[in-house]
Amino acid sequence: MAVRVLRRLPRLKPLSRLQVILQHLKMSKHTDSTAEVLLERRGGAGIITLNRPKALNALNLSMIQQIYPQIKTWEQDPETFLIIIKGTGGKAFCAGGDIRAITDAGKVGDRLAQDFFREEYRLNNAIGTCKKPYVALIDGITMGGGVGLSVHGHFRVATEKTLFAMPETAIGLFPDVGGGYFLPRLSGKIGYYLALTGFRLKGRDVQKAGIATHFVESEKLPALEEGLIALKSPSTESIADLLNSYHVKSKIDQEKQFVLDEHMEKINSLFSANNMEEIVKKLKQDGSAFAIKQLETINKMSPTSLKMTLRQLREGASMSLQDVLTMEYRLSQACMRGHDFYEGVRAVLIDKDQSPRWKPAALEEVTDEFVDDCFKPLGNNDLKL
Repeated sequence: MAVRVLRRLPRLKPLSRLQVILQHLKMSKHTDSTAEVLLERRGGAGIITLNRPKALNALNLSMIQQIYPQIKTWEQDPETFLIIIKGTGGKAFCAGGDIRAITDAGKVGDRLAQDFFREEYRLNNAIGTCKKPYVALIDGITMGGGVGLSVHGHFRVATEKTLFAMPETAIGLFPDVGGGYFLPRLSGKIGYYLALTGFRLKGRDVQKAGIATHFVESEKLPALEEGLIALKSPSTESIADLLNSYHVKSKIDQEKQFVLDEHMEKINSLFSANNMEEIVKKLKQDGSAFAIKQLETINKMSPTSLKMTLRQLREGASMSLQDVLTMEYRLSQACMRGHDFYEGVRAVLIDKDQSPRWKPAALEEVTDEFVDDCFKPLGNNDLKL
């Protein structure tokens, strides 16, 4: 919708174009509770509400095209002091990108397979560079694209209902939306472990892993939101103070040990290898119950995705968010050209037989040359941020 409006406004300056688009959106379906995303200003806060509860607030291109210009407008608006993003329905913040639509588009060479990733990554970057404090209330399922809408912002508030995962290697994809930036920056080799195995973190563990900045009970979120809205000319510091005051009062699982604590030594040594074959070798040699379980999980994943992902994180560890997103756009298009993404979606989301037939079927059959090709620049089609 935003794109269509843009085309009719050739002579306006960028900000005024945005304002017209926003006015157009606001006057049409924007204030309608059936809209896929709700955008509103309350007090000094801009509030983004993902509103596809039946689809677990999965992110589609139309939602991205509404959220991006709104963040850019609020960033420039002297009356907007912070941005809050949340989901409706009580089950999910956002369970990921609209994978089915991308799969259908990719199969027939439709532009959506390019546009979705391009515009999603632009949105991830806008969140990562946003000059206004950005608070994501990640209550419920937060995976893939939902992680991209939250993890790059200043504050991420988890609850006892939060379920985090980057499960992409199971569908022939890779942990994108800036996963190559934030995952290798987590403590030790936790990020590599989460990326390759798709391990799910729940509740307070999401904060203990460093993915969320705060933990607040789900039932306290409405009061927290009101508190944020009520802050007078809030600064990053005053927002942090308010979030901290809720965080310290949260008693759920306060004494519980981090779920991966007992395995951290093994994770740090086993997942520090330079290549996937070496990781598999180390897991086999270790032979512990934990190592065997990880081996079983890794053996179910796309070999191509595993090799792509390990290199993505190793390179992303020393890159800027912008360079990571540019690299990930190249990888996304390699996946659209390949086999495993379509096969993974078929096995996991469509037929649900959970028996993907990967090609190549073994790690040693995925050549370095093939992986190199996935990382090659796309010339004029590269992502420009």
